[in-house]
Amino acid sequence: MRVLVIAPHPDDEIIGVGGTMANRVLNGDEVYVCVVTKGCEPLFSRESVKNVRNECVLADKLLGVKETIFLDFPAVMLETVPRYELNGKISEVIQKIKPDEVYIPHRGDMQIDHQIVVDASMVALRPKYEHKVKRIYAYETLSETGWNIPNVQNEFIPNVYEDISNTLDKKLEAMNIFKSQLGEFPDARSIEAIKSLAKYRGAMVNVKSAESFMLIREIK
Repeated sequence: MRVLVIAPHPDDEIIGVGGTMANRVLNGDEVYVCVVTKGCEPLFSRESVKNVRNECVLADKLLGVKETIFLDFPAVMLETVPRYELNGKISEVIQKIKPDEVYIPHRGDMQIDHQIVVDASMVALRPKYEHKVKRIYAYETLSETGWNIPNVQNEFIPNVYEDISNTLDKKLEAMNIFKSQLGEFPDARSIEAIKSLAKYRGAMVNVKSAESFMLIREIK
């Protein structure tokens, strides 16, 4: 099986899907990550962008990711990109990799980049193309999911749980590589917060640790 995780920014894939990616690799599956954006000057220095990209590659390799693909669209400025360009690039990735499972952010996330990436991904994932993805999931990203204006449309309502009891340590080890992104608890992007969420999601389904997702579409 081939798995693709679409991440608006480096580290989103680890926060939301890190344990599941490690599980898939242990099962012998091929896992790919597509990072959509790249920081641009003057908002982000070249040095900081290079650093976080190196962290991303190292973290993904630690989990066993086969390839990390960078699309280099401008971070926090995705609304300036023509929709057809973003839709087209993500579609190219999907048709090249031909994944069975695709993980995308939750559309109710606070960060507008996340919302735009979700919309573009769903355009690219329409089941009318030569390759049809079997399953599409939305993942939660601490510091983005749950911080938007509370309403039914923004709420993350999980209905699929992945037992990551055996891979949580691997996920945390990968996240620890992102020194540039981590904060001290109670920062949402802290090791303790990520571990706490995994324990909470696990308790919801009576396992030690879990990642939770919303199943968007499944074709059997």
